[in-house]
Amino acid sequence: MVLVSHSRAVAESVAALSGALLGSVDPAPLAVAGGTPDGGIGTSAELITAAARTVDEGVGVALLCDMGSAVLTVKSLLGEEPSPLPEGTRIVDAPFLEGAVAITLTSAVGGDIEAVLAAAEDARGYRKR
Repeated sequence: MVLVSHSRAVAESVAALSGALLGSVDPAPLAVAGGTPDGGIGTSAELITAAARTVDEGVGVALLCDMGSAVLTVKSLLGEEPSPLPEGTRIVDAPFLEGAVAITLTSAVGGDIEAVLAAAEDARGYRKR
C-alpha cells in the first residue's frame, strides 16, 4: 500500500497509527508519498511512483489518496501508456484513515488486492452515529 497525501507528516502519522493497530501481526509493505520532493505541501508523481515501486511484490499495489489533486495525480499516472506504476496498481476509493487501517490489516493477514480494495471501500460506509 502507498499512502498518497498532500502532507508527508499526515501520511507518516496515518501509516504509524495503522501499523500500531495491527498488534502482533506483521505488516504488509507500506510506503508514504506525502508532499513534494522539497518537503512542501502538494503531491508528486515522482514520489508516488518511487513509493509504489518500493512496495511492489508483483501482486498489486493499492494507492490510497487523501483528496483532490492526489487522486488526479494517481489517475494521470495510471492513464499513461506505459504506466510508470507497477503492474496491478489500483487506486482505492476509501476514506484516508479508515481505509488505511482496513488495507493494513487485510493485507497483513494475507488478503489479495481484491480483498484489500473491498475492505478499504467498506470503510466508507462505517457510520459514526
